[in-house]
Amino acid sequence: MITPGRRAKRMSAGRSRRAARVRGAQVAAMVSLPVLPLAWFVALQEHPPWMPGAYLGYLLVVIVVPGTMFWRRLTGGTGWFTTDVVLGTAFGLAVEALLYPIGMVFRMPFAALVMPALAFGMYRALPRRELPERPTPWWATAGVMVVVGVAAAWFVRVGSQLIPLNGPSALRPNSDAPHNLALAAELTHHFPPKIPYADGRWVTNHWAAYDHLASSHWLTNIPLDVLTHRIAPFAWILLTVLGAAAVGMLLTGRAVAAPIAAGLTVVAGDLTAWPWAVSDRVLTESPFSLGQLTNPPQAFSTVLLLPLIAVTTLLLRRKPGQTRGQLFRLFVTAGVLIAALALTKATTLPIYAAGLAAAWIYLTVRAGRLNLRALVLGVSVAAAYVLTFFVVLGGAPSSVVFKPGTTFDQLADRMGGGSAVAVIGAVVVLGWVMPAVGALLIRRRVHRDPMPVFLVAGFLAALVAAAVLSDDGLTQLFFVRTGFIYGVLLATWGLASLERRQFAIAAVALLIGVAAIYWGRYRSDDTCTSANCFGQGPVVALVIAAIGIGVFGLVLRGSRRTWALIAVAVLLGTTVSPTVVSLRKFATPPLTEYESIAPGGIDAARFIRRNSGSDDLIATNLHCHRARASHCLTGSYWISGYAERRVLVQGWAYQTRVDDTYPDGVQSKYWDEETLRLNDEVFTDPTRDKLETLRTKYGVQWLLLDERVSAPPKDLDRLTELRFQYGSVRVYQLYPPPPANPFPSQSPSPTGTPSQTPGFPTGTPGFPTSPGLPTGSLPTGGPPTESVTPTFPTGPVPTQITTTPGFPSP
Repeated sequence: MITPGRRAKRMSAGRSRRAARVRGAQVAAMVSLPVLPLAWFVALQEHPPWMPGAYLGYLLVVIVVPGTMFWRRLTGGTGWFTTDVVLGTAFGLAVEALLYPIGMVFRMPFAALVMPALAFGMYRALPRRELPERPTPWWATAGVMVVVGVAAAWFVRVGSQLIPLNGPSALRPNSDAPHNLALAAELTHHFPPKIPYADGRWVTNHWAAYDHLASSHWLTNIPLDVLTHRIAPFAWILLTVLGAAAVGMLLTGRAVAAPIAAGLTVVAGDLTAWPWAVSDRVLTESPFSLGQLTNPPQAFSTVLLLPLIAVTTLLLRRKPGQTRGQLFRLFVTAGVLIAALALTKATTLPIYAAGLAAAWIYLTVRAGRLNLRALVLGVSVAAAYVLTFFVVLGGAPSSVVFKPGTTFDQLADRMGGGSAVAVIGAVVVLGWVMPAVGALLIRRRVHRDPMPVFLVAGFLAALVAAAVLSDDGLTQLFFVRTGFIYGVLLATWGLASLERRQFAIAAVALLIGVAAIYWGRYRSDDTCTSANCFGQGPVVALVIAAIGIGVFGLVLRGSRRTWALIAVAVLLGTTVSPTVVSLRKFATPPLTEYESIAPGGIDAARFIRRNSGSDDLIATNLHCHRARASHCLTGSYWISGYAERRVLVQGWAYQTRVDDTYPDGVQSKYWDEETLRLNDEVFTDPTRDKLETLRTKYGVQWLLLDERVSAPPKDLDRLTELRFQYGSVRVYQLYPPPPANPFPSQSPSPTGTPSQTPGFPTGTPGFPTSPGLPTGSLPTGGPPTESVTPTFPTGPVPTQITTTPGFPSP
């Protein structure tokens, strides 16, 4: 007989053992956590250590800690502290994206520094909600850290090589990289933003991702190109991996979902990565795809979408005892994320709205009454979209049109004819659907849980949108890239629903799928150009997968549940190999065969940045992506990106691919032909009147001439001052005309050699900014072939420098 005393001793001993296990798990988790900062510095080893260190410090102090405090006070937390930290970090980025523009309106680019104070005030003001904290098992944390290490290794090998920052290769980017840099530079110095490479119109792109780049540029002093092409993309990849793990734990209620979700985010893909598909930009849709790495809005939207899915889960899963105040704070959290996403990417909220509509119908039908929570979220999405369209985008029409099958038609045209459209469409759609088969294994842990319906509907909406919409630049594929994370969560939920003894079976089945797809790819030839062989590889892979399912199932002699597990795991395994193989193709940077950036151009642009105000305007004779091309793609943007200044007219074809095949010679006409004519005449037949019109009417202070386009006219040296010359680039500065009386009795302006006005930006520390000695960082195109010497105007000495003051660049 057990006495009450002995029972109490046993209970106390049990609590002690559980506490010891919790402490052991925490210690083990802490031991594995240093992998995260180690992977961070290893992946960014090509840069001076202070750069990744400064960004990491900024992220921790300004984003992670305040964001976690915001998240836990507003949502009440998820029950896992590690999950709250990851989701809170993403929420902090959303707050920063909304706060930075407000600060820029009042010319306070350091507005993000108020986030710690706001978070502390909210932490003290709102009541604390005691939640039972569940420790994350050490093996779950360790598994996620292993995936982080794999991501860092991949970034060193492939991701950091896609956009060269130095050397001759940096002069040969496609149009995407300079375009992103130009928008980041514009948001760094101006708000509301205008088109920086063709001054005069408002930006009609979604720009919230560039808010983070601009804010971190101001607060860390890291060069903007390093942030745009290296540090921020890698940070967003890691946050996507960690965010998928966090949301997977929340959806399933099991810690095993964390390493599964993180692993699938890294290695899973789809069947579209066959050689003929990769060659035409129908790429894998994981965070490691080319579209994610070269499109900051897409990567940033994935990071913000994960906490929105999490807070949607907390709202639609009704918890007992939830007060109106708690419900209101959840809606506030969702509203912040919806607003940030509306400003980030146009393809994200429609997919979320489709899933939300399906969940609302499901809940309404099941309960027999209108579900107000999903309805309020839906109205919030609609309001955010309407405000963004009319206020932010100015009602500009989208280039995406309803044209079913165009995605597959473009592939068929490239592969040799329209007869292959049906086969190509079937293969691609089959690959898109495959990651979602994990939904067949889902066992819901919450009664009337709408989240499986939400994820499935959102995933299918992404696939349908990519198949029925069309755009010249294939931007409809970003719907699939957004839907990828839905497929990962569905597969994670299904695999995490397994019992312990079933994980070994799932692992073997996954390997069978990997082997099947590898053999299928081996059978697929890069020279395939007919409809007869487009489907050969996938058919071979699926036949081998079916044989593997049958043999493995017969060996185990399992139940229906076991057969379903084997089939689903094998099909999920087939999505791994295409991603790995296609990543090898990305190891070669997608550069042009020609120098789209002028030799010496990067140094010239940086010289202007160091010696000008933020409101200074540049004019240039370069408009084509390829200088003096017979078919001109007017998609050149690098001057505004590296100079961080607006350009009167450089390029204006910011929504079209680089292929130089336009039949009319020039891709499209500029919307202001008079401005373009005056701009070009200054570089071919300059006169004092033309230069004065350019300076007074349009506000141009600098001229950047590319000798590959036209030789510098002799009168330009006489009428302006040559400030910088290197490679094929010359930089001139415009001044007012000399006074009529060469010897005035009294002059308010300084005379003699031009000097900078008070308050003139000093530029980057460590670089001289004297007007006659243009020095700076080593040129990107290699060692200089001639020395750079001071230059002086041949005409009358100017009486003053006409540089528009503005707050200096970081």
